[in-house]
Amino acid sequence: MIKSRLAGILLTATVLGSASGAAMAAEAVLTALPVQRTAWVENYNPFNESTRLPSIQDFVYEPLVIFNTLKSGEPNFRLATSYEFSDDLKSLTFKLRDGVTWSDGEAFTADDVAFTFNMVLKTAALDTRSMAKLVESVEVVDPLTVKFNLKKVNSQAAIDIVRVPIVAEHIWSKVPDPVAFTNPKPVGTGPLTDFRRFTEQEYLQCRNPKYWDAATLKVDCMRFPQIANNDQALAAAARGELDWMGSFLPDIENTYVAKDPANHKYWLPAGSFVMFNVNPESPNEGNRAAFSDVNFRRALSMALDREAMVEIAGYGYPTINQYPSGLGRAYHSWNNPAVDEKFGKYMQNDVEASKALLAEHGYKDTTGDGFVEAPNGKPIDFNIIVPNGWTDWVNAAQIAVEGLNAVGIKASVATPEQAVWNEALIKGTYDMAMNSVFVGPTPYTHFDSVLHERNQGVTRFGAGRFRNAELSAALDGFAQTTDQAKQKELINKVQMIAGENLPVIPVFNNPRWYQYNTKRFTGFFSAENPVANPVVHDNQPERLLHLLSLRPVN
Repeated sequence: MIKSRLAGILLTATVLGSASGAAMAAEAVLTALPVQRTAWVENYNPFNESTRLPSIQDFVYEPLVIFNTLKSGEPNFRLATSYEFSDDLKSLTFKLRDGVTWSDGEAFTADDVAFTFNMVLKTAALDTRSMAKLVESVEVVDPLTVKFNLKKVNSQAAIDIVRVPIVAEHIWSKVPDPVAFTNPKPVGTGPLTDFRRFTEQEYLQCRNPKYWDAATLKVDCMRFPQIANNDQALAAAARGELDWMGSFLPDIENTYVAKDPANHKYWLPAGSFVMFNVNPESPNEGNRAAFSDVNFRRALSMALDREAMVEIAGYGYPTINQYPSGLGRAYHSWNNPAVDEKFGKYMQNDVEASKALLAEHGYKDTTGDGFVEAPNGKPIDFNIIVPNGWTDWVNAAQIAVEGLNAVGIKASVATPEQAVWNEALIKGTYDMAMNSVFVGPTPYTHFDSVLHERNQGVTRFGAGRFRNAELSAALDGFAQTTDQAKQKELINKVQMIAGENLPVIPVFNNPRWYQYNTKRFTGFFSAENPVANPVVHDNQPERLLHLLSLRPVN
């Protein structure tokens, strides 16, 4: 056991250029890649959607409950031990785990939960889960019981509430500006709260000495190397330097598995919905006019060669999404065939039909440069932004540009840093972007994240700035009933509105990118051990269950 742990430390020492000495020699250090960035930014604020480190949520701030999306939302209780709705479904009460303390030794109580939500409810910039639209008030019933009074019946409320990180009242109540706060000495309830080393190139996050579930945790530290792009990720993975990662790896059998067939593994369960956003509030007048026109969006959709994106850019790993609503194959049992019948033609790659639709609705080349102008005469010229280094997406966007240029739409690809891309989507300073949204137990999760009015311009998932009261009401209705027949009826309506308006342009569904190395650790989730979503990325709460399942190799 010591030998295997030393192997992990030796890897750390190689990259760090220094070892931490005998104190670290017996520690199990797991190296993970949750996101690709050109430099780490020292921001430990769990509410910051742009620059927070990708291991703050879940590993520093443990959720009340983790709902397992691979098992239809099965609850795994963490800081909470149970929850239940009132008879009228207007309130939701959580029982908290006894004996939990913050990493500084202070007791974790219902006061912390209530303080966190009251802070979020009165500070819009922290309300990234739209709690102000869901929660009327929060009551402390007793030190281990907290009650959420809802603004209206919402059967999905628990799923959203537990995604809000719970912070310590005795720390955050003294913070004058929680939005700008970088939280330099984070105090959490999660398993890894000790940031022992930080540079822009890597950081080391180690055990919380007060962790309530310490007996289960067998990983002493997680090391996060800075890796900028897919090529660097592949090189590090092939050398065996990464234990747990999630990246697009081209020709994975030859480029990764073949380098160490005994230990290099992967599993790619169905995952996120990938789409193009166009910004109807673009700063550019011509682009804004075009993006606000459903006929332009339909012509744009027909210019896209989705099959080439999947087969060439994605090496065949994603699944094509030609559902006008964006539903995707994973939810096909919810599909409304009437939507396909009415709007399916706009999801087919058809250059001539795209050109004809543009011409029919007043888009023509008035300057003679080979590209159309908007009906109001203003130029259409935009970048598709894709995070730097996400090579599969960059290649898919380039295929999109080729298709757009072929029908006379002037477009190109730009690759800002991931944080810049994320901020542009939230602030609406972009023209067109490639984007994705995580999947949930039902299609409600991704439709709600992408299309509900309350989420527009709040997170990157609502970057499309689509506002339709009828669709939002249908999603609200879904959340207000547990009658599956009624839910199906409402999702049919959502699909019809989405298909008719095409507020986002579906292209494909990614698998859940997940690779792992069994040389130093065992217990990884896999096709043979499908416990939960295996992804290490931020915004994937099940990764905490995964971390707790890992064991150093004996």
